[in-house]
Amino acid sequence: MKYLTLAAGVFCATAAIAETPELTVYTYDSFVSDWGPGPAVKAAFEETCGCTLKFVGAGDGAALLARVKLEGARTKADVVLGLDTGLMAAAEETGLFAEHSVTADYDLPINWTDPVFVPFDWGYFAFVHNADQKGPSNFKELADSDLKIIIQDPRSSTPGLGLLLWVKAAYGDQAPAIWEGLSDNIVTVTKGWSEAYGLFLEGEADMVLSYTTSPAYHLIAEEDATKTTAAFDEGHYMQIEVAGKIAGTEQPELADAFLEFIVTDAFQSIIPTTNWMYPAVIPAEGLPKGFETLSQPVKALLVPANKAGETRDKALAEWLDALSQ
Repeated sequence: MKYLTLAAGVFCATAAIAETPELTVYTYDSFVSDWGPGPAVKAAFEETCGCTLKFVGAGDGAALLARVKLEGARTKADVVLGLDTGLMAAAEETGLFAEHSVTADYDLPINWTDPVFVPFDWGYFAFVHNADQKGPSNFKELADSDLKIIIQDPRSSTPGLGLLLWVKAAYGDQAPAIWEGLSDNIVTVTKGWSEAYGLFLEGEADMVLSYTTSPAYHLIAEEDATKTTAAFDEGHYMQIEVAGKIAGTEQPELADAFLEFIVTDAFQSIIPTTNWMYPAVIPAEGLPKGFETLSQPVKALLVPANKAGETRDKALAEWLDALSQ
């Protein structure tokens, strides 16, 4: 009798677990790290959804899209979080993403009307360096210097892709010459942001491609004011990171609920001090103290999403050619 009671209890518990829906979100590795937004986002969403939120790290942003394209309609993802404006058109062309119905009072530098992707944060690319070192004021000055830099591969990393688009937006047909000049400044090209930034912190280079918001991490989390960013007079390239629902998801209502959750205070308040970016919607408490010290670009650069693919292909060919010399 005790055995039957125990067996019945195990069966009920197993059934309850089986009935709990699971939402699978593909994202980039740093988002799901212990210090990233993932753990806090998971806890906050699970308080409201009656579900299990499962994050799957898939490298950096560009690698994330490559994985989804490879898996196609068989993908296990319900939502993809971590693409950006440079990849949106390519993602939409796959036919794997569905439209959303999310509305929000976005605090973005541009008007947001995209019907497929929901923005969750944004920032400007920049080269981070030690504050006691004078940084270059543009790419030409950087190329003429002896400064050593670490960048990310544009084929696997959204910052790497952002750098390509930054140079192309700033210099147009002169971009190949800029890359030729920069080729001897580059110490290494990493697959993703985390590896690159780690190498910089270990002293492997003078500067690393990151964001104007990166010094906020050191200032707020470490009480360390020794990091800053180089202000480029030709402007800085903008990145807006987005999330989208997979059209073939078996959890459409949960996926919709997660996209709606992204623009709430519960999600947006997590972003500044975990992903170290500007939130897409300013939370009620505002930005954390320390963000007001960050550098503001004199000019914002952005290739429109519908032209990013063509620009990317040309810029990538120029980049590969310059680095193979």
